Amino acid sequence: MIELIPAIDIIDGKCVRLSQGDYDKKTVYNEDPLEVAREFEDYGIRRLHLVDLDGAKAHHIVNWKVLERLASRTSLTIDFGGGLKSNSDLDVAFKSGAAMVTGGSIAVKDPHEFASWIDKYGPDKIILGADVKGDEIAVGGWLENSGLKWQDFVAGYVQKGITKVISTDIAKDGMLQGPSVKLYEEMLGYFPGLYVIASGGVSCMADIDALVKAGVPAVIFGKAIYEGRIKLKDLRPFIDASAY
Repeated sequence: MIELIPAIDIIDGKCVRLSQGDYDKKTVYNEDPLEVAREFEDYGIRRLHLVDLDGAKAHHIVNWKVLERLASRTSLTIDFGGGLKSNSDLDVAFKSGAAMVTGGSIAVKDPHEFASWIDKYGPDKIILGADVKGDEIAVGGWLENSGLKWQDFVAGYVQKGITKVISTDIAKDGMLQGPSVKLYEEMLGYFPGLYVIASGGVSCMADIDALVKAGVPAVIFGKAIYEGRIKLKDLRPFIDASAY
């Protein structure tokens, strides 16, 4: 059964969503992220993907107080990303209550540093962020292509011990046009033991069903929930099944 992971993206301490990573296409959905997180928790959701968009822009952790508040006032298992560039950023994230952290741009631009995190904290705590544009990895808040083929990029970190990857097809993110099922099928074909977390494009329950059919282990979704295209009650069968 697929693991459901709602996303909360933070700018100025508020719950927002961007379209295709564009900061100029921002919608504020709630002034209080804790209220959103508690609603997820009340429906039986266990995981949360928390993204510090201010941190991604500033290249260091910014919204750690939001992380601390959500971690201390809910029982959600939180994976945290956005702006994590140094050991001190990771220390702040873990001390603030993150169970896992996600690194994307850092894994491209400073592979030695990212590999040292895997060694230091273990693959259970470090998730690889693989944001795909075409067939290349994109970095810098999706503003630039790295020139790296996603297959080579992921393979390199699988060899270094990575077991979990969050992969976003940038063309799909925030567009509510369906997830890139083909990309995830290809990724699972290349790396059958990898815990692939699909992200971007989920617009309705049929999209989640398609990911289940493709054998994708987990999915991150946000805009579809915030805009009412998916109701939390619709997720109940998946939540109940994952309890067993």
